[in-house]
Amino acid sequence: MENLLSDFLIEVIRSTTLWLVLLGLALVAGIWLVVRPSGPVTAQPADESGYDVAVRDAEGRRQRLVTRAAELHRYAEEVAVAAERSAVTAQRRRDEWLAAQERVETTWQAYEAADAAARRLGATAVLPEPQTPRTPAEYAARERFLHRAAMAACTRQELTVLQLSDALANRNGWDPRRHPAEQEILLRRAGRDSLLAAHRVAEERERTAWRDAEVAAAAARSLREEAFAAASRAAQLRRWLPNPAGRAAGSANEEARQQHRTARRWRTARAG
Repeated sequence: MENLLSDFLIEVIRSTTLWLVLLGLALVAGIWLVVRPSGPVTAQPADESGYDVAVRDAEGRRQRLVTRAAELHRYAEEVAVAAERSAVTAQRRRDEWLAAQERVETTWQAYEAADAAARRLGATAVLPEPQTPRTPAEYAARERFLHRAAMAACTRQELTVLQLSDALANRNGWDPRRHPAEQEILLRRAGRDSLLAAHRVAEERERTAWRDAEVAAAAARSLREEAFAAASRAAQLRRWLPNPAGRAAGSANEEARQQHRTARRWRTARAG
């Protein structure tokens, strides 16, 4: 009886040991299937291919940044040239406006002088007209006086060419039969009105020149600001790029190598 019990225990121990060994082998095989590498041992070319792709991607990004920076720099130069031309135009418009201002002042001073002369002569209109003989010689003398006085007023720019033509043709209110004193008053008043009209024309031209100068100045300022902004964007983009070409290539290679080392460490960890 004791022999049978002893044999039974030995068989149980042997069976248990065998099952434990089989279970251990199965566990080792399962672990190997889970953590084994995804490819054969000769997978180094795939790693090198990934390294090359990373290098090409880094170089492509760098080339795109270089191209964009060059485009911004070229655009900034073009806008700067346009800004310089616009500044020249703005200065010319300003000079024209200043000249128009001087013309306004000149015409106003001429009008004031003509108005003062017309007022002085107008005050003499209350005096009785001198009595002169009404003879053909007298009328001829009056006509000659009118023509000479009209030409003198035109020389002083108090009468326009059209008004001078009317005075010489004795039309549009120019009567050579009037007394020279009366003709002088009419000439002064006509000259004053003509100078006032010239002053108003000068004022209108001055306002137009001022608007043109303001538009030109605003355009020049806008172009200068755009040129500065474009140059700033180009400089900011260039700061993202390494200066030497070798350093740029080294940075790209270093980035690719880092990615390659990371991939190899991951595969090694999986294999371990």
